[in-house]
Amino acid sequence: MIADRDTSIARNSLLLKSMPKDVADALLKGAVTRQAGRGETLFLQGEIAQVIHVVLDGWVKLYRISPNGNEAVVNVFTRGSSFGEAVAFRHGEYPVSAEAVTDCTLLQISATTFTTMMRANPEICLSVLSATFQHLQALVGQIEQIKAQTGAQRVAEFLLGLCNQETGSCVVTLPYDKVLIAGRLGMKPESLSRAFSKLRPHGVRIAKNHAAIENIEQLRTYADEDPASAWNKAL
Repeated sequence: MIADRDTSIARNSLLLKSMPKDVADALLKGAVTRQAGRGETLFLQGEIAQVIHVVLDGWVKLYRISPNGNEAVVNVFTRGSSFGEAVAFRHGEYPVSAEAVTDCTLLQISATTFTTMMRANPEICLSVLSATFQHLQALVGQIEQIKAQTGAQRVAEFLLGLCNQETGSCVVTLPYDKVLIAGRLGMKPESLSRAFSKLRPHGVRIAKNHAAIENIEQLRTYADEDPASAWNKAL
């Protein structure tokens, strides 16, 4: 039996929030929860996908290992995020591996049950397309950040995403280790350290796994600034 709190999180996930309530309820009725400890492998690249995952608590990373043995972080998901939909519907091979980067709780929905319901009710397909499109938008946004923002701006954007308010000052907890943060932002760990230093004049102080932000609006202005403007001012 899934707890009411977990049911609420799942219903508001990217995958289920636009589905009719009766459909979401039917899917959740047959779902199971899984507890995973920090560092535990959820699945490996090349394994056949059988379930769709929804994160109820904690953080999960998706990654690939390159031919030279380096790890490339594809994405990091937290509470309310779903992943693995498209490949699970095809019962295909996972193109990435998944690992719990903190202790976490996952909801696992049977892909077979889901596809059976899709055939019976084609309306569900629209919700799936919507979720897939939003995943694509998120990936495009990550690529845009890497191409259009400096490393320090990417870190500023990451910290702003952890804030639970829009204005004023706040202290946020870095949700996972700095090596993973660097990988998530397309940076090397030493570049992340330099980026943290560059954010000090913009009111950011890092202490262990906490970041103190003096002025959220000021930091957002910096994150949104066109990097080319600094060059233009120097001309």
